[in-house]
Amino acid sequence: MTTIAERNAVPDLASLQQRAAEQAAARAGGADRLRGHIVCDGLVRIFKTEGVEVVALQGLDLVIDRGELLAIVGASGSGKSTLLNILSGLDTPTAGIARVADFDLLTMSTKSRLRYRRHTVGFVWQQTGRNLLPYLTAVENVELPMQLAGRRSRRVRRERARELLDLVGVGYCADRRPGQLSGGEQQRCAVAVAVANDPEVLFADEPTGELDEATGAEVFGALQMINAELGVTVVVVTHDHAVADHVRRTVAIRDGRTASEVRRTARTAADGSTELVSEEYAVLDRTGRLQLPAAFVDALSLRDRVRLNLEPDHVEVRPGQRDDVRPGERNETTA
Repeated sequence: MTTIAERNAVPDLASLQQRAAEQAAARAGGADRLRGHIVCDGLVRIFKTEGVEVVALQGLDLVIDRGELLAIVGASGSGKSTLLNILSGLDTPTAGIARVADFDLLTMSTKSRLRYRRHTVGFVWQQTGRNLLPYLTAVENVELPMQLAGRRSRRVRRERARELLDLVGVGYCADRRPGQLSGGEQQRCAVAVAVANDPEVLFADEPTGELDEATGAEVFGALQMINAELGVTVVVVTHDHAVADHVRRTVAIRDGRTASEVRRTARTAADGSTELVSEEYAVLDRTGRLQLPAAFVDALSLRDRVRLNLEPDHVEVRPGQRDDVRPGERNETTA
């Protein structure tokens, strides 16, 4: 584990990604076991209330590699929180495949689900009050999951708790209760609590949603550090663009399906410096469906049916019928 001084240097995203990949490979027992840590295939979740069915997830597909730090974004009601609840074991899918670290979340027994939530995954809520017990100090809150799991002696638990608080930058808060901490300090303590039992995956639901920009950056920095130093796969649901813009991959969900991805890669510029290059992709599912960006649909007034034309290296998507297009004109976009 690196020193506090080295962590305070705030390495760039490329360095953090490299360290996370190395730690994840060590946890997995080799680089050949890195892929497919989280797999969703045709995932469906239907809620039934008083005879009314609401389809929250409509055949969602998603693969997350071991050691990734991933952001999931989407409008309210898009299905992102439902997805997170399923993956964290708080909810059960209706159909499809949802697998995390070799656990089948569709067929898991109650006993297995409890063990899964206690040892395999950690969770950080948006509301700071839900993450910590108010009558325990920060270090006691971090110790509690280890005590419930019965995995370590009291001395080892205390040492481990203090190490984790140091790792997320709030070691000085160890002997304070939540009421004596700021919102950002509480959330960083919550991150330490979530990884107390050394889980393989950490889920965070809007962890910066109640914080200002500067404090939110500190909390996200704690998630980055956990990912880099421990190799934990981190999945963050967020509306915060400052968070979504500082991860290697951002997945957008729309109407219960994955709609697009933004991937950021580090490239060496001509002057030798490293820069991040972002590329956005539409997501194509196994049946060949994709969701066109809303801006494209609006710009061309695409409705109901569209014309497709296969070219050697791309596909043209054109309006099916436009009364305002004069003969000889072409109004098209390339997908």
